[in-house]
Amino acid sequence: MDGIPIALSDQNNKKPGVIFVLEKASLEVAKVGKSYQILNSDDHANFLRRNNKNPADYRPDIVHQALLSILDSPLTKAGRLQAVYVKTEKGVLFEVKPHVRVPRTYKRFAGIMLQLLQKLSITAVGKREKLLRVIKNPVTQYLPVNSRKIGFSYSSEKLVKIRNYVDTVNNKADLVFVVGAMAHGKINTDYTDDCIAISGYPMSAARCIARICEALEDKWNLL
Repeated sequence: MDGIPIALSDQNNKKPGVIFVLEKASLEVAKVGKSYQILNSDDHANFLRRNNKNPADYRPDIVHQALLSILDSPLTKAGRLQAVYVKTEKGVLFEVKPHVRVPRTYKRFAGIMLQLLQKLSITAVGKREKLLRVIKNPVTQYLPVNSRKIGFSYSSEKLVKIRNYVDTVNNKADLVFVVGAMAHGKINTDYTDDCIAISGYPMSAARCIARICEALEDKWNLL
């Protein structure tokens, strides 16, 4: 895999944009047998148990589905997505450009993630542009200065209807949404301005992101 394709979108930098930060993604590389692989609970359960690790914690499919939810949205195709940042459980931070076409099958996605974590960047097919690249922490240095940073947690006492919530946000401010990409646990929201729950029930990262995108598409009339 020496490159991945890009998708076309309507870029309009004059309008407020959206950034997603996916925290605690399970993307850990290990040598299994003779090859390096991204560890997952289905294929590596015995390997993980032998190394005193809980297979249930190794769910790279969660960040895969979350990225597809973001990149497939009309919000992204209308050019409102500025960037996606992913921070792994081990603390590695990488950027995903808005026009990346992430592989739809998990096996190919895992291959791309393995290549990224080993080579530190992946370029577009036939171009020099880096579509995915490992970057230095902290993520806050890449976020727009006056952006509103919103964290999501099922355990938050602030339960809101996301459509009503986004209506209250300054129309000129860029929005940063911080969502957990792990099987269970809580994200670190030290750098967020607010921490909300958008359902009284636990939700997958992909479902949470879909709700956010739909609320903004409705607000901005993106059909």
